[in-house]
Amino acid sequence: MSDMNRLETVAPILQHYLVEPYFVEDFGIVQKIYSNKGTFALKKIPPTTGTDFIRHVHLLYQKGFNRIVPIYPTMDGRYAVLHENNLYYLMPWMPNGQKENRDQRNHELFRELARLHTLSAKEVTVSKEERTEHYEKTIQQYEKQQEFLDGYIDECEKKTYMSPFQLLYCLYYNEISQALRFSKAKFEEWYENTKENEKARMVITHGKLSSEHFLYDDRGYGFFINFENARYGSPIHDLLPYLSRALNTRPKRNDTAIDWVYHYFKYFPYKEDEKLLFSSYLAMPVPIMQVVEGYYKKQGRKNEMKFVRQLQERFWHIKNSEYVVMRMTEIENQRKQAKEGAQQQS
Repeated sequence: MSDMNRLETVAPILQHYLVEPYFVEDFGIVQKIYSNKGTFALKKIPPTTGTDFIRHVHLLYQKGFNRIVPIYPTMDGRYAVLHENNLYYLMPWMPNGQKENRDQRNHELFRELARLHTLSAKEVTVSKEERTEHYEKTIQQYEKQQEFLDGYIDECEKKTYMSPFQLLYCLYYNEISQALRFSKAKFEEWYENTKENEKARMVITHGKLSSEHFLYDDRGYGFFINFENARYGSPIHDLLPYLSRALNTRPKRNDTAIDWVYHYFKYFPYKEDEKLLFSSYLAMPVPIMQVVEGYYKKQGRKNEMKFVRQLQERFWHIKNSEYVVMRMTEIENQRKQAKEGAQQQS
């Protein structure tokens, strides 16, 4: 699209804000607008997304959390403009010129995430029946997954000649099973600890946490963007996907990831039950199970090399997650012992 066409496309939308664009730069779903009132970011979202997230943004602002890039209202007070079957909203443009190291950036991101969770936290009532139903459904899933793992290894071992994928699966089977059992044990422990509780803690979750969605202004303050998936939920729903992506590497002892988690805990400590659930979900070998099921269900000729590579990468993910979960379990046990020791002395 030419510069003139882009100007013509955004001009009617920007009229609602009394903003006159001089020049538009295209960044995909975001347009950088140079105008008579400064530089803005105009973001396009599908109408199915809806504007519920704006309520959450406002609620956070009301509670004193201002590290979200503000969304400007139109002249008649709306926060999004419907134009040719898409919704658009307007924000200030963030220069994002921070060049400091990634760790420092992640520390700030996790500190602000912890503040966001702290300010929006509320207790909700969960009936014992709901909790039990969730527990029983999840345990059923664990058992079905274990059944599949066991059934498939039997099938592989009956073969005279295994494919490279099946051979590798047999090699990894014990560790996949172990991860599944550990995850299930932590989940059972969570249920034992909480089955009498009638309350659970909910926070506003960002829903798409990523260092690319944390931008800096010209004073060096970090702000969250991309809040369209924000909703009330368990705080672990923000931390888990971020951590899981960070562990998608070759095998390594990722002490940095543990450092991020404890930096976040410093400002928003998880309760005992949240830590158990967090460990259970982090250890769950879902990505590798998906590859094995994908291979099993694939009809006709299979691309062995592609499947083997996927299996290997997902196995590294299991090992990386295992290291983080085990280190966290160690740290928690040390803290408990230290606490008990201090109590005995006093």
